[in-house]
Amino acid sequence: MKKTELLAPAGSFEKAKTAFLYGADAVYCGTGSLSLRSRAAVDDDDLAKTIKYAHSIGKKVYAAINIYAWDSYYEEIKKQAQMLNKLKVDAIIASDGGVIEILKQYAPDVPIHVSTQANTVSYHTADFWHKNGASRVILGRELNKEQIREILEKKDKDLEVEIFVHGAICFGYSGRCFLSDFLASRSANLGDCAQSCRWAYNVYVEEANNPGNLMPVEHDEKGTYIFSSKDLCLIKEIPEIIEMGVDSLKIEGRLKTEYYLASVVNSYRNAIDDYYKDPEHYDYTRYLKELEKTKTRGLTTFYFNDRNNKDFQEYEGKQYNPDYEFGGKVLEKYQKDNKEEKKYVIEIRNKLTIGDEMEILVPDTIETIPFNIENLWDQETKEQIQTVNPGKAGQTVVMELPIQANQGWILRRKK
Repeated sequence: MKKTELLAPAGSFEKAKTAFLYGADAVYCGTGSLSLRSRAAVDDDDLAKTIKYAHSIGKKVYAAINIYAWDSYYEEIKKQAQMLNKLKVDAIIASDGGVIEILKQYAPDVPIHVSTQANTVSYHTADFWHKNGASRVILGRELNKEQIREILEKKDKDLEVEIFVHGAICFGYSGRCFLSDFLASRSANLGDCAQSCRWAYNVYVEEANNPGNLMPVEHDEKGTYIFSSKDLCLIKEIPEIIEMGVDSLKIEGRLKTEYYLASVVNSYRNAIDDYYKDPEHYDYTRYLKELEKTKTRGLTTFYFNDRNNKDFQEYEGKQYNPDYEFGGKVLEKYQKDNKEEKKYVIEIRNKLTIGDEMEILVPDTIETIPFNIENLWDQETKEQIQTVNPGKAGQTVVMELPIQANQGWILRRKK
């Protein structure tokens, strides 16, 4: 059985490195203003670095040009396509038929992956895209497992299939939503979603026979999050998904932090590998425990197990990491020539204090290394300090770790 690919988001070169370090087989990136996460776009230089780095370690990079483009965008699309062809990107993700025709002309050496935005929800549509040049389709998240299985059984055998397994669910159909453009003049279909579905709303009903008599729909002091969905999580269903023959498992989140990436990618990496090694003893609770330390909202299987499932709305609003947060990232060893030394230069992301409970996220294992901060040193003055606050991006501190660590490892802080 061909091993299923684990595909992670990368909103920057550094995030791509983190995703690869924690087990991603491939990453997907945005391109300028031509992808549906323009705020997480990777500029041309960083994209080139990401592709070169990925290929040097045997990994892949997919670039997104998945907007629904107006005619005024096509000159830029042609230039991006030519650049990506030259950089030898491993695939371009697109959804607009016109864009796909341009890609076939201006990036003839690059495989085309049809975005979930194209609403592929049948094997008939999958075969249509394959006949029109696609090597992979990314299925709509609205499908249940029976529908996915039928597509896998009946689609052309050379066409790859990718599905989302973790991350935010959009209120729009496969992400095609006009709410943001309507309320904020920011088009989700052109990469500038204002996430209007996450806003708090005060909702009222009016009695038809008594105009002006507005009665509030039940809500708390935060309002009512009537559109906001829980986050997709299919960690329990990994065995079934692998046995179906899905080619690639996709994690959503190009706007998320390196900490989120490390936690989620590492959980799914270990889940996939452990299932292949010992399918009879797959225990999803081990990985779910890790995922729950990073969740931003409640978790749901959406429609995967049940087309009638209604448990996927997040009426409570956002719940950002109630127990844990991003502590920092290992940049380098403090004394590189001393093999026994366990002091490291740490780029801090939240306030750290002597005595804080911490965990080290170690790649290739689901088990974290707990420890308490015993000493902190100012990197410049070399003086011991009690507390450090991240006053600016890239601020560093020297910390002693309980094990030998490597560059890029992520530290988690218990609140």
